[in-house]
Amino acid sequence: MLSITLLIVLFTTLVSISAFGNRTVIDQFIFDPVTISRRQQWYRFFTCGLIHADWEHLLFNMLSLYLFGQMVESAFQSDMLFGEQGKLFYALLYLSALFLSLVPTFWQERENRYYRSLGASGAVSAIVFVGILFNPTAKIGLFLIPPIIPGYIFGPLYLLLSAWLGKRGGDQINHSAHISGAIAGVVLTCLICWWLQTDYQPWQQFILKVKGEF
Repeated sequence: MLSITLLIVLFTTLVSISAFGNRTVIDQFIFDPVTISRRQQWYRFFTCGLIHADWEHLLFNMLSLYLFGQMVESAFQSDMLFGEQGKLFYALLYLSALFLSLVPTFWQERENRYYRSLGASGAVSAIVFVGILFNPTAKIGLFLIPPIIPGYIFGPLYLLLSAWLGKRGGDQINHSAHISGAIAGVVLTCLICWWLQTDYQPWQQFILKVKGEF
């Protein structure tokens, strides 16, 4: 049976490729705050995650999702977390993060008829940061930097970079979704584990693992 991660990657890739150069599909799926607000097309919070601007955008998101998603999905299925319900919780995390990552943008741009965005970056960011939550000492690379940065250092640097790029603007990338997606993923995971009183409490273990580095 295919993993949820692989299913998401395959489905998103197929839809994205079919949308390349297809204005009709892009217009129907893209995140458009004004259209959502005026026509109540809330489905766009989710369909925008199925389309990407170009091959580079698609490959970066899907490779990141595959590398981190396999680990997070496996952790969710462990006996210390959600066991047989792990796949369900993982799928719900991805979909919830995709929606929540765009909520700040929606409120900020709901009257801006020129604003539109696409891509699964918010949900992918959530999975990446949950991966860091589970394994904060794992080494991660950034752009041309090889994987030498511990996750607990990479995370804050990534958020600061996203905030700076978002403030600078001009690149048509929704950097705020990276930040809100990362926060949503970590908070939702910790809340679910706390609510279900799982044997493994991610936030506590995160602190212990980071302290073990010093």
